[in-house]
Amino acid sequence: MNGQANGDATHTVDPSRERLQIINDEKQFTQDLTKQIERWGLRDAGFNYNIVSVFGSQSTGKSTLLNGLFGTTFDVMDETRRQQTTKGVWMCKAQDMNVMVMDVEGTDGRERGEDQDFERKSALFALASSEVLIINLWEHQVGLYQGANMALLKTVFEVNLGLFGKKTGGVEQRTLLLFVIRDHIGTTPLANLSATLSQDLHRIWDGLSKPEGLKDCQLEDFFDLAFTGLPHKILVPEKFQAEVNGLRRRFVEKEKEDYLFKPAYHKRIPADGVAFYMENIWEQVQSNKDLDLPTQQELLAQFRCDEISAGALVEFNEQAKSQRRPIESGKVIEGLGKMMRSWRAQALDRYDRDASRYHQGVYKRKRADLISTMDATLSPLFLGQLKNLHKACLSTFKRAVLDGLKGDDYSFTDVVGQARAKCEGAFEQGAKEAVVEEDTSEWNWEEELTLLKEEIGNVADQCRKDETKKMVNMIERNFKKQISEPVDLYLNQATPDMWDKILRAFRETLDKAEATYMTKAKSFNCTDEENEAFLADLRKRAWLALRAKIDEQTADAAFLGKLRAYFEERFRYDEHGVPRVWRPDDDIEGIFKKAKDQTLDLIPLYSKIAPVDPSLAYTLPSSSSDTLTSSDEFDFPATLIVFSEVKAVDITNRFRRDADAYFVEAKRSTVSSVAQIPVWMYGVLIVLGWNEAMVVLFNPLYFAMLLLLLASAWTILKLGLVGPLLQVTQTVGGEVNRQVQNRLREHFSQPVLTEPVRTRPLEDAMEDDGVAKEVRRRRAEPL
Repeated sequence: MNGQANGDATHTVDPSRERLQIINDEKQFTQDLTKQIERWGLRDAGFNYNIVSVFGSQSTGKSTLLNGLFGTTFDVMDETRRQQTTKGVWMCKAQDMNVMVMDVEGTDGRERGEDQDFERKSALFALASSEVLIINLWEHQVGLYQGANMALLKTVFEVNLGLFGKKTGGVEQRTLLLFVIRDHIGTTPLANLSATLSQDLHRIWDGLSKPEGLKDCQLEDFFDLAFTGLPHKILVPEKFQAEVNGLRRRFVEKEKEDYLFKPAYHKRIPADGVAFYMENIWEQVQSNKDLDLPTQQELLAQFRCDEISAGALVEFNEQAKSQRRPIESGKVIEGLGKMMRSWRAQALDRYDRDASRYHQGVYKRKRADLISTMDATLSPLFLGQLKNLHKACLSTFKRAVLDGLKGDDYSFTDVVGQARAKCEGAFEQGAKEAVVEEDTSEWNWEEELTLLKEEIGNVADQCRKDETKKMVNMIERNFKKQISEPVDLYLNQATPDMWDKILRAFRETLDKAEATYMTKAKSFNCTDEENEAFLADLRKRAWLALRAKIDEQTADAAFLGKLRAYFEERFRYDEHGVPRVWRPDDDIEGIFKKAKDQTLDLIPLYSKIAPVDPSLAYTLPSSSSDTLTSSDEFDFPATLIVFSEVKAVDITNRFRRDADAYFVEAKRSTVSSVAQIPVWMYGVLIVLGWNEAMVVLFNPLYFAMLLLLLASAWTILKLGLVGPLLQVTQTVGGEVNRQVQNRLREHFSQPVLTEPVRTRPLEDAMEDDGVAKEVRRRRAEPL
């Protein structure tokens, strides 16, 4: 009846303050919560909302407290009739706050009597779904076990650990238990009441039957405790309202230190998923049988099954521990799956032998717990074995690929394919052997195989790229060898179509290099994009190699040598290639100017790569891919300039100086030819020396000496002794000359006196014997 009244009331209030019964007294969860959240305007709130609920004994003013704190519209008890007001679980939105408030049916009500099933389930639901759980109790209930709902809290805590401990354990998802002590008159300080409640809660927590993995957890790992007192609502209404307002401030003012909705309490469920989240929690609570009070037979079975299970786990853990260190060190254990299945079977056999005689429901449940505990111990070994298999197989794959790529005659696709098949087969075989139980998601190894395949693909791609780079480098080296000779030849010929010949040879050689790459790239399974990138880089490398060769041939010294050779060919040789012997009547100036002008015309030809045939002009995009070089930008037009205008002027000036020297040399040769002995003089010498020649020829002695001299000269020439003989003659002549000079210098040098003799001047000596006057007279006479 009351539920219906509440339902009717929802149509008479503002939609933002409507309340909804989310769980009725028949333990059914409503299907309208999603729509109601949208009516409250919270569907798009994301994480910007909070959930609070109240828990406590019936008729302790829980609804009144919520209405005063959050401005909700829950029905309150008629104080003239002490009866149940709230049935099931109701929810309402707080006034001016993004807070969903739950009012839970009170405990220990006479309407339900000894049926405590809904009390336990609703309390567990509120605990699991709320950020802040307000526990409402009277001051005189503090210190009581049943009156303060400690027994109910113990059951709820224990089941909460089993159901939601793994989800809500830790700092990130805790729950605040806010104890509101009603009718606090101040005789007993709030601190003492808080200490009593804290001690009771810790004592309850220490006595819980905690699941495996949470044996050492503490109350503070899951819950924070807060305490506040409220004065009597009837006797001191003003103080009551003031304290309620102060408590409301703690739910509103986020910047305050005592703010209650801390981020650690939020369940991190978006507002549009709250309905589904709460429905799932209620289904888990509904399906949990631990909330039912066990029979004595079940209690005994629980105790004995736990004891038997613990005994079986002792031996099992010792066996599993022996293989933990090798697995952690990265070793692949042969036959690990067989060992793990044997350990598991032995433990289950021991448990089944001793525990199957007890209550079958408890026996099976505890058996499942035992299997879960053993699987939790074996799972790290299984996963470690998979990781080690992964690493071992990947290492084997790398070695196999590198060994297969040695030499020149290999197919990259075949090498990688064979190594991949062997690697994946070895992993799959080892993974299947390590599985403890088939057809269960816990022993799934396919995900690790997928990761292995990805890494194998990455390694294969890297090897393919490395091999492709090696291939490109080899093609580049061959290209440099093939292009070197044509470039040298055509640059030394210096014809007007010189660049046409060079670019034609460059294109032919580059086409061969590209064809070689495409032929070899087929075995690498390169994509079209990769082939395009590598070919673009090969073209760039080829062009840079050509430019390097051109730079080598057009360096300052080499280029000046070419200019000098070209100039000499036209200045020192005639059109038939015969060396010129300059005569005074030759037009040296004209020939010099013509040769120099022709040579200077070569400088513009060499300064820029500009073919006569436009079809031979080579282009390279500036945005070409550069996978093998470190440069970020490539200015292709700049590479067409061999040397700048400044350098061309410098080369021109330097060549002019060299050409002027050749001109001066030619002029000197004409002067020397004019100063030569006349030809008729040779005739005079023959006539005048005829008699002496006849004397030598017809005199046996002179003729014999002439033959001896001629024979000696012929022998010296044949033996190549002219140079050494001249060297010896020069050395001997030089030494004789030096010795003669030394002798003459010693002979004409003044003698050195061993002791200085003090003498008077010559004039003084002459005055003594009367000769001084004569000497002075002679000196004064003119020459």
